[in-house]
Amino acid sequence: MTDRPYSLDREITIRAHPETVFRYFTDSERFARWWGAGSTIEPSPGGRVRIQYPNAVVVTGEVVVIDPPRQIVFTYAYGEGPVADASLVTVSLDPVAEGTRLRLRHDFSSEAIRDAHVQGWRYQLGVFSRVVSEEAHAKAAERVDAFLRAWGEPDPVTRRGLLESCAAPGIVFRDAFSATDGLDEMLANLDAVRVHMPGVSLTRAGDVRLAHGTALVAWTARKASGDEVGRGTNLVDFAPDGRIARMIGFWDR
Repeated sequence: MTDRPYSLDREITIRAHPETVFRYFTDSERFARWWGAGSTIEPSPGGRVRIQYPNAVVVTGEVVVIDPPRQIVFTYAYGEGPVADASLVTVSLDPVAEGTRLRLRHDFSSEAIRDAHVQGWRYQLGVFSRVVSEEAHAKAAERVDAFLRAWGEPDPVTRRGLLESCAAPGIVFRDAFSATDGLDEMLANLDAVRVHMPGVSLTRAGDVRLAHGTALVAWTARKASGDEVGRGTNLVDFAPDGRIARMIGFWDR
């Protein structure tokens, strides 16, 4: 019978490739971005793991198994130095269409200790998803700006180049006036926009608000004269490679 019979299991999908996600288990700088300053990891069997929580609580352990970019297993115990009753953390990564499915299993010797970690892992995996997504989608503003520029670009060749630089081939777009699936349909829609809204361009208004691979983007529509003709907000979902996978547009006025 195992000496850790009580398990906590959690899953989360992160909008980044497994190789990107796994870097946070092989690079102490990234590991510390997740757990807190002073946290370190040595990415080899027997390598030391040290987690320094922001409230000064310290967890130590060692790597048991590491198989990039699929799995890492490490012991986990509160305090410095050897601990006889360490728990065991197993993190497994699987590629999925949305990015990476992370499965966490934490094995304990005590049911009460396991239950005390449920909210902690709910919180820590949320932080992890956010931190990884911020790196994976560091070019979010650049891609959003290219997409908005495409709406006002009169040259079809340049317009296509802008969209190909920022959007996934299967991009899905919805707003109050259009519904398109795929890059070619999106381009045909923009051709029609040039006919029905000649000279109108879109520009971003404020920062891109990014979390977990999804962003909120405010924009302003103006005529060639500079006169404002509308404002709106777009909800943007990014693909694992950082390109725009889905966008929903809302006209504010």
